[in-house]
Amino acid sequence: MNATESPRLTVIGTGYLGATHAICMAVLGFDVLGVDVDERKIAKLASGEVPFFEPGLPELLTKALESGRLRFTTSFEEAGKFGDVHFLCVGTPQKPGSDAADLTYVDAAVHALAPHLDRRVLVVGKSTVPVGTAQRLTGVLHDLAPAGTEIELAWNPEFLREGFAVDDTMRPDRLVFGVASDWADERLRAAFQPILDIGTPVVRTDLATAELVKVAANSFLATKISYINAMAEVCEAVGADVSDLADSLALDDRIGGKFLRPGLGFGGGCLPKDIRAFAHRAEEIGVGQAVSFLREVDDINRRRRARTVDLVRELLGGQISGRRIAAWGAAFKPNSDDIRDAPALDVARTMHGLGGHVRVYDPAALDNARRAYPELRYGANALDAAEDADVVVLLTEWADFREIEPDALAKVVRHKRIVDGRHALDPARWRAAGWEYRALGRA
Repeated sequence: MNATESPRLTVIGTGYLGATHAICMAVLGFDVLGVDVDERKIAKLASGEVPFFEPGLPELLTKALESGRLRFTTSFEEAGKFGDVHFLCVGTPQKPGSDAADLTYVDAAVHALAPHLDRRVLVVGKSTVPVGTAQRLTGVLHDLAPAGTEIELAWNPEFLREGFAVDDTMRPDRLVFGVASDWADERLRAAFQPILDIGTPVVRTDLATAELVKVAANSFLATKISYINAMAEVCEAVGADVSDLADSLALDDRIGGKFLRPGLGFGGGCLPKDIRAFAHRAEEIGVGQAVSFLREVDDINRRRRARTVDLVRELLGGQISGRRIAAWGAAFKPNSDDIRDAPALDVARTMHGLGGHVRVYDPAALDNARRAYPELRYGANALDAAEDADVVVLLTEWADFREIEPDALAKVVRHKRIVDGRHALDPARWRAAGWEYRALGRA
């Protein structure tokens, strides 16, 4: 293809990252082929069904399919013939029994694609991988691809926030291009031209730096969250108010208020496994001491879950067994159905294990929670879950929960007790309505 033509894109892996990327790039005007080994997932997407919850994405999928610019396949041979730029968007979960990232899917994707690359093309990694992976995969591509060393590999880390993935894809706050040549940089710029046209900043760097950007960003955010939760532990010990403390810190423009919300802590499929994999990789390359603080960041985060259970126990007079508990929330964050390493479900399961009669409700993640944890009970809505409850525990800060009136909830519960695990409610309002209100880091 010549330099003035828009490249044809393939997206290898159609999970959360890949499906979002494929759909949005097609809507932006590119011809896109989504590729996955999961035939059921491909069939769903091809029929217009997004297999996960993400606001705005189903409508864009319909638009992309109707335009004729988006197709899906399970054939890597077809992908090799079609694509000028191939995006690797497969998952890198935590390896079982280890803190390391599991690169099984990344390696499988490269090994499946490479034999079908018989001309000069660009392969672009978007998956979050340990530093050094790109260099290794470059060798694999050169060895396995018929075009050999004409194949180039670049790295373009993703920064999607679940619940805001469409905006983060089409209007990102930055693009990072890890490249080894001017040609690779030009190909990437062509593949993101509509996004560059709106003034999106680009950082051009080397492969290793591009690999580090995502894990460094997530480690910083995780540290900030755990910092304010460490302060919550101090506040609980001395009778101070961590919410007021956080508000005071947020007014310092050197610190800022983002990710400074105290409460139950972080979960999901990115932050927990990324900081663990980063610490593991740092130890492998001999600089583990430099990021050893990430172990404590992880420990602080885990302690918030146990402390939330303690708060419920205290509010119930020291006994969870036999008590009826409404657990509001299952997803790791609002506007998502993702339950991976979800603090909400961890707390609900712990209370269930202690003999509590736990009933869970979540606006989007209920089906996923039911499949993963059939031992728990589930409500049809927030008030149904709270029927005859001895205590209500807010575990995911959905707007649905914040908007419930204290008096309306009082009509269905057995006792007016609430634990606000996310600092999402107004304490004065609930206490004025006669509720016993407790929150992490608040007297």
